[in-house]
This record gives sequence, structure tokens and C-alpha cells, in this order.
Amino acid sequence: MIETFAKEFMEKLKHEKGFSRHTLRAYHNDMTQFDSFLKDEKCKNLKRINHLLLRKFLAILRSRNYLRTTIARKLASLRSFFKFLNQEGVLEINPFEILRTPKQTKKLPHFLSISEVDTLLKTPDESEIFGLRDRAILETLYSTGIRVSELVGLNEEDVDFYGGMIKVQGKGKKERLAPIGSYAIKAIKEYVNSSQEHRRAGKKKKSLNRNAPLFLNKYGSRLSSRSVARLLDKYLKGTGINLLTSPHTFRHSFATHMLDKGADLRSVQELLGHSNLSTTQIYTHVTTERLKQVYDKTHPRA
Repeated sequence: MIETFAKEFMEKLKHEKGFSRHTLRAYHNDMTQFDSFLKDEKCKNLKRINHLLLRKFLAILRSRNYLRTTIARKLASLRSFFKFLNQEGVLEINPFEILRTPKQTKKLPHFLSISEVDTLLKTPDESEIFGLRDRAILETLYSTGIRVSELVGLNEEDVDFYGGMIKVQGKGKKERLAPIGSYAIKAIKEYVNSSQEHRRAGKKKKSLNRNAPLFLNKYGSRLSSRSVARLLDKYLKGTGINLLTSPHTFRHSFATHMLDKGADLRSVQELLGHSNLSTTQIYTHVTTERLKQVYDKTHPRA
């Protein structure tokens, strides 16, 4: 039943909203799951969907032990789809508007201390090309706070070595300029120079152009997000740093350290490329929590 309108909706998300393949797949899976539920309930008319039916669907999701964040995402996907049907005149109302999203538990993001970041940055072996690449990757993640998907999407031409800026393509294909520190610039320069020498010396001589991907794998192709996660895992082993650390942890660490050093929330929002300030405000909870811990440990009457 839903599949009749799903294709047009997915095209809208892809071309008008610029959603990634990962997000589109999640939306498609959520709609397919709800369509199966409607078939099980013998509901053959979208106009028959009511609050009672939606409550039953929500109860089924809970019975399957989905995380609250997953349930919230599924409801958001379906609410968006039914809003589309409402706008297209297929339905007079959006039945999901009356369904309350489960309250989310606030989970503070995991971040590294400054000394842990320093330890990780010194781990790659800079005597070989992939060590230089990995050092440049880690320096860039921490220096800019960009997402790993934004990092692997960088081309050489996106780095302004003299101005200390990089051009980033964020979510929804929105471009922004982000400042990058001197340590990261130096690491990228060393990697790029070494990479060019490596390619010149190789049997298959590739043209050296600024349109090329910045970070390459051993086959000379663009590095993937998964590869960045794997190389980080390699460096985490033996350092004593929490093994749950991921490339995204550098983004959390960047924001937390900036706020700890006095940066204002609006500036951090811009640097992270967040559309809404509320998304950035999670880091104020992190810094407040740390202040409370310091207070409890040091104040004689805490």
C-alpha cells in the first residue's frame, strides 16, 4: 500500500533534500516495516490509520527492544512520509502528528582528554607514507571537528594552505569553510608532498592535480569512512585509550575542548556545521558535568 507513493517520496528526499544513501536506506526500511505492519493488521486504506493503530505499532517496536533513539528515528521518517502524503492531497491529516515521540534519554558524548589526543596524534609512524597520511587524518579531525564523511570527501583543492581554511561539503550537500590549525596544515603538506613523490616514482604515473582526493588508500583511490575507523582502531590498541573511541569522538573532543577554553556556543555551532543550536548544546552539558566533578573533588564543603 505504502509502496505506491514511496518511490515519489524517496525521489523528493534524494533530489530536493539531498539526503545521503545511508539516510535514504533508513527511510526506505522504516516505510517497509510499517507497510508490513499494516498488512498484518489487514489495514488496506491509509485513511483508516488512527491513533490506536499507531500506538499498537509503537508497542511492537518497544517489544523488539529497539533503542529509544531508533524508535524516534523511525517515527520521524514515517511522520515525514505522511506529511508528504498530506501535502500531495492523498490524506487530509497526518496521523503521525498526534503520536508523541518517546522521551529521549540524554547521553553525554564520549570525548578524549587533551593528553589522550596528544598520545594518539603521536602514534602513526611518520617514516612511511601511510603513517604520514594517518597523522594528517587525525590532526585534521581534531583540528577542524569535521565529520569523517566530510574528511574523506576532501580534495586537495579544498585545502587553503596559506589562509588556513578548508572547504567542506556537509550534510545535505551544504558547503562551508572551516578553519584548520597550523599543526594539521603542516601534517597535510608533508603527506601530500610525500604522496606526490610516491606517485611520480610509481610505475603507473598518475597526473598530479588539485582535483584529486586528499586522502588515498593503498590503491590510489579515495579513502572510505570505514577505512578511517579501521586505522584508528589500529592506533588505539596498546595506547590504553578507550577502545570505543571512533573518528566521531574527535568531533566531540574538538567541541568540548573549544568550550572548555572559552569559545562561545554560536561559534562552535558554526564550526561544527550544525543547523540548530540545540544540537550543539549537548556539549554545554558535558562541560557543566566536568565543572561539577571538579567542584565535588576540590571544594571542602561540596
